[in-house]
Amino acid sequence: MTMTGKTAPRALAFIAAGLLAAALAGPATAQTNFETSAKQVVLIDYDTGAVLFEKDADATMFPASMTKIMTALLVFDRLRDGSFTLDTKLPVSEKAWRMGGSKMFVRVGDEVSVQDLLRGVIVQSGNDASIVFAEAIGGSEEAFGELMTKRGEEIGLEGTIFRNSTGWPDPSHVTTARDMAKLAEYVIREFPENYKYYSETEFTYGKSLDGKPIVQSNRNPLLYQGVGADGLKTGHTEAAGFGLTASGNRSGRRLVMVIHGMDSVRTRSQESRRLFDWGFREFKNFALFKAGDPVETAGVWLGDKPSVPLVLEEDLTVTLPRGARTGMKVTVKYQGPIATPVAKGQQIATLEVTAKGVEPISRPLYAAEDVGQLAFFGRIASAISFIIFGAPSG
Repeated sequence: MTMTGKTAPRALAFIAAGLLAAALAGPATAQTNFETSAKQVVLIDYDTGAVLFEKDADATMFPASMTKIMTALLVFDRLRDGSFTLDTKLPVSEKAWRMGGSKMFVRVGDEVSVQDLLRGVIVQSGNDASIVFAEAIGGSEEAFGELMTKRGEEIGLEGTIFRNSTGWPDPSHVTTARDMAKLAEYVIREFPENYKYYSETEFTYGKSLDGKPIVQSNRNPLLYQGVGADGLKTGHTEAAGFGLTASGNRSGRRLVMVIHGMDSVRTRSQESRRLFDWGFREFKNFALFKAGDPVETAGVWLGDKPSVPLVLEEDLTVTLPRGARTGMKVTVKYQGPIATPVAKGQQIATLEVTAKGVEPISRPLYAAEDVGQLAFFGRIASAISFIIFGAPSG
């Protein structure tokens, strides 16, 4: 890794506004090649936001049962605001009982606890349990779909419309791989106490006609492969194909993946495992700077201090292909010397990280302390010094 200092150390004219605008650029996108038969894919580093791989990630697709991530999210909201507790009992309607597809096997007229229903939705992918929640929260499937869509908009889903709680086929019930990844990230970040349900590999509820307990296994194939996976949800319909929204953690590093549009359960299992392993193997996170630690110092003009330390507001960790750190370059760009007075927290410069295989990563740098202006005679002396010796170095 190499680090270079400021640009234009004696420039008194304005630097192009593009330098500061670049500080608002998003996470790096890896350009490393990966081939898959899946139709829509996105793989994201959870901590840095770096997109390691994407394929038609913004294309419209049918989410199928991955819809139930949002169904569960609306339940998590109500657990948090106190509307529900895990022991709250909800009634099973005839519609819920009669619902086809994957089932938890609740019975009409039963009252079932929120915790059991959550496990029915998350572990067993129960359409019946999903409708129980939809009717309890929204009053109807249609109204619940509107609540789901609105909640999605609140967390930044841009291409998603929900019409029901189950993912049952509907031509206007659509999403994108990127939106599903955003949804997964939100659940992991905001509801760690409930995210644990996604790692359960089986759930027992009800009894069969011969009186035996009904045990159903989680359909997420990565949970059984010892690869660090701990959630989230599969989906399948004839129109959608086979899909999976998944996440996992290895050695403190988490990836979020959406892989969709495959032709079989076997292909879903193979392709998701292959992509998951590839992301952990081929990329690494590098911690560069801690928030508040000086990254560089900038010389100031006519100040009561010769320079001001520059700091980041947040820790900076970057995700790079393995081996890319050797050629990584860190540059601090600003117009200098900095005019006084300088206020602590004032944006002064831009930190830019470049490396082979990724787009440049830019972050704003801020003054770590106040710098006052010299008194009149001090400014005269400093100006004469500048004429003779040039600007003070940072």
